[in-house]
Amino acid sequence: MARWRDGHGELVVRGDGGGPPVRVPLEIASSYRARTRGLLGRDSLDGALLLSPAGSVHTFRMRMPIDVAYLDRRLTVLAVRTMPPGRLGLPRVRARHVIEAEAGVMEGWGLWAGARVEVVREGP
Repeated sequence: MARWRDGHGELVVRGDGGGPPVRVPLEIASSYRARTRGLLGRDSLDGALLLSPAGSVHTFRMRMPIDVAYLDRRLTVLAVRTMPPGRLGLPRVRARHVIEAEAGVMEGWGLWAGARVEVVREGP
C-alpha cells in the first residue's frame, strides 16, 4: 500500500482513448490532523485533495458540494460520488484512499470507476 506524507504533488489520470494524461494539482493529507481538517472551511479547491488512509468521508460543516473518488490499494477508482454538504458517505470495503474535489470536475478529468491514477509527490 502506498504511503505519503502531508504535502503537495500531482494527480495523474490516464485517459482511456490513448490521449495525453490529465495532470491535476494535488494536496496530500496523510496525518490524522490533516485528514480531519480536510476541506473544512474552504469555499473552493484548485485541484484535488488526497486523504490517505481513508475509506469513507463526510461533508458536515462543508461550504460546497464535492466529488469523492474511492481508491483501492492499487489506486484504481472503485466509485465516484457527488456529495452535497451535510452528508455522511457510506464506507467502501476495499477503499484505502479517497480523492476529494469540487463537484463536477472529476468527470472532466476522466475519473470514473475502473480508472487508474498515479500520485506524483513534489520534493523529497
